[in-house]
Amino acid sequence: MIKTAIKTPERNKTEKSTHTAANRISTDFMELLESQFPVTDLRNTIKLRAASDFAQKLNIHVNHLNRSVKSIFNKATSVIIRERILAESKRLLKQSDWNVSEIAYALGFTEVTHFNNFFKKEMEMNPSQFRKSLTDN
Repeated sequence: MIKTAIKTPERNKTEKSTHTAANRISTDFMELLESQFPVTDLRNTIKLRAASDFAQKLNIHVNHLNRSVKSIFNKATSVIIRERILAESKRLLKQSDWNVSEIAYALGFTEVTHFNNFFKKEMEMNPSQFRKSLTDN
């Protein structure tokens, strides 16, 4: 009975320190992600696009990053990255006069078709249709 009482606080302490580490890693990840935005210049393109890119920059294993981020945000790291890139692409389509290929390049896509496929998968319309729908309304 005494052993049980002694082990319980240790376990809680470990859980708290793990959660604290997850908070720190998640915060560092979000700061690194947000530091790339907003994209205001075609010369400053997004460099970090994959969970592995962020893990390398944070000097941790990608699995550790994914576990930490998921424990805090209940979303996979790749989903958070994808959502942020989508939000920036919509902002650029609305507020800039850049053409679709310039936006694709600025967001780190190597091919315009990859950007078109990404955007269409998320929005169910291609970037040009999205931009046109903004002027039609």
